Amino acid sequence: MKTGSANHDRILAAARDWTGAPMAIATVVETWKSAPCPTGTHMLVHADGRFVGSVSGGCVEADVLERAQMVLAGAPPVLRRYGVADDAAWDVGLPCGGDIVVLVQPVSDEGFPESVFADILRARSSGATLSVVTNLATGRSRISQQPEADGFINVYYPPRRLLIVGAVEIAAALSAIAVSQGIDVTLCDPRGRFLTADRFPGVRLDDRWPDEAVKAFAPDSRSAIVTLSHDPKIDDPALISALASPAAYVAALGSSRSHQARLSRLSAAGVGAEQCARIEGPAGVAINAISAPEIALSIAGGMIRAFNLGLR
Repeated sequence: MKTGSANHDRILAAARDWTGAPMAIATVVETWKSAPCPTGTHMLVHADGRFVGSVSGGCVEADVLERAQMVLAGAPPVLRRYGVADDAAWDVGLPCGGDIVVLVQPVSDEGFPESVFADILRARSSGATLSVVTNLATGRSRISQQPEADGFINVYYPPRRLLIVGAVEIAAALSAIAVSQGIDVTLCDPRGRFLTADRFPGVRLDDRWPDEAVKAFAPDSRSAIVTLSHDPKIDDPALISALASPAAYVAALGSSRSHQARLSRLSAAGVGAEQCARIEGPAGVAINAISAPEIALSIAGGMIRAFNLGLR
């Protein structure tokens, strides 16, 4: 049994938009060394030549598209290895030095059933995880209810989520970056003048007091919570509630000095040292950020790092 997990948001959106059209799907089912994409990564190909996604970062896509057209024309599913050891390495090899195995299937009952896309979308919308097992010998996929099923298992998790506390300028840039990464964003601020659809178009808005908003958000291991208001009356209740959850990333904006003051307040409020240590403060990775967009980029980097820890 081999298991894969990747970001499938764009693939699922395209599959929904192309429902009923002939399609082929390519999947990375095995990797070695410095392969550019994790196992489970998809590329979806429409019969008219359009495609979404990537299985190699660009090195072998032309060959995969040719294989997809063959499959769409009636050829059986094909399993193909790409890497620097291939005879065709100059044309379709991986200059990064890694090797990958890619399965190309028709989107049909003889390969990857189209109905599976709808099953995945339903599961994700309800916060559930769904697994699809593929027999690599036959090239057929099905929904798997058994974690020990024989074959390649691709795991489709619910969307990653981000709760931003504080409707400030950094929040606008951070929410845009998060949305571009397929992360579902909620913005919380009890101050009505700050929290407006004009300032934050396309983002879910929550005007409840932050501790209430965090509880309603129900953070899980695919969630991040970032406080940006710089106001302890707003940020601290959110952090206390966030630290009582299994959120993957909890971060707070501010200098090292202000963070020490924050830790003292949280300690006085009964938050233990181990929990306080979960807060990334100052928020984000060190890139010498100055402007609001740069700070947002730094925080997004810290969030993605936390989400991906141990996954590759």
